[in-house]
Amino acid sequence: MSDVDEAAFIGVGELPSGRYPNRSFMGSLVDVAVSAVRDAGVPMTDIDTILLIPCLHSPADQADLVFSRVVEELGLTGRAKASYMIHSGGSTSDNTMRTAAGLIASGHARNVLVLQAEKWGSAPVGEMIDMLTANGIPREWEKPSGLSFNAVGALITNRYMAVSGSTPAQMASVCVALREWARLNPNAMYQDKPLTVEQVLTSKMVSDPLHALECPMLADGAVGFVLTSAARARRSHERWVRIAGSGGCVSHYSIGQERDLAVLGWPRAAAEAYEQAGWGPDDADLAEVYDSYPAVLTIALEGLGLAKPGEAARTFAAGDYSPGGRLPVNTNGGLLSAGHTGVGGGTALLAEAVRQLLGRAGQERQIAGVRRAVCGGSGGTYMDSQVLLLEGVTR
Repeated sequence: MSDVDEAAFIGVGELPSGRYPNRSFMGSLVDVAVSAVRDAGVPMTDIDTILLIPCLHSPADQADLVFSRVVEELGLTGRAKASYMIHSGGSTSDNTMRTAAGLIASGHARNVLVLQAEKWGSAPVGEMIDMLTANGIPREWEKPSGLSFNAVGALITNRYMAVSGSTPAQMASVCVALREWARLNPNAMYQDKPLTVEQVLTSKMVSDPLHALECPMLADGAVGFVLTSAARARRSHERWVRIAGSGGCVSHYSIGQERDLAVLGWPRAAAEAYEQAGWGPDDADLAEVYDSYPAVLTIALEGLGLAKPGEAARTFAAGDYSPGGRLPVNTNGGLLSAGHTGVGGGTALLAEAVRQLLGRAGQERQIAGVRRAVCGGSGGTYMDSQVLLLEGVTR
């Protein structure tokens, strides 16, 4: 693909994750949009397309996204060509970036602003629990049995531990490693709270074998990106990020229809992405992969070829994915320690990859010499495995 056609990330913005009841939803979107556009170094009036990642806390706020309120709030009425929403759960960020890249390649868009905001952390807890026991879980077959997302996480964890022989302490070490990264991230929900394996294992049992500290905490958050063509990026920027490869696999809707909970669709998605990029897992400098539960991350890392089959939890326990380790993984702290911002959990991980590749992650967290990143997202009951391979480019 030529510079004229290829998409380039040139800016990223993010608000801190956590509980911010006085931070309005629309205000968060506007603030993070301004942050991303300033980081990109372009005028707001140059944005011609807005792609919105949905929220799950409020149907009314979701309706505002669908019907272009953000265009008006950003002063782009009459200037923007299109504003619309894309949704595939936790893999939405991956699919939105593919859409943005296609719009740029086809000439339908010049400068695309991608926005996400969520109020999970300050929404009514009971309503969010009801939502999380319904969305993505078949109403006819699985919901009547009492299946919830924590139960799905437990099923996957039990299967992975049985196949890999991983111990509870090794699974808990995933949470500890991610907390170490979150401690370096000023935007992380748990930046100020250290964590030990003992704390994880002595926290409340939620759904055997998952403890409370192995489950993500719902959070408010917001993320934004600006993409343009590589040709335009080259004229005005010293650095940008390109999509080198992309792959995906939809493996099920009902978790009961998944053939192997310890594998999912990651190997197939990864093979497609690596073939397209022309490089493999040994060439990666960084990984930012969906991690709503420890086993969700370990399974993905193995399917992506970033860990040997059955060894990812032990690799975490050895410190290989921690700060200073062999391969930095989820350097923002992931969903488990930066905070679970709904559909935005995967978006925040992608933002971290772009930030790292642009060299803007801050002195404590920036990975030296990072050039290639593996990003992965998964939606619903881990129905799909979506892979984006990113490369930093210097003019």
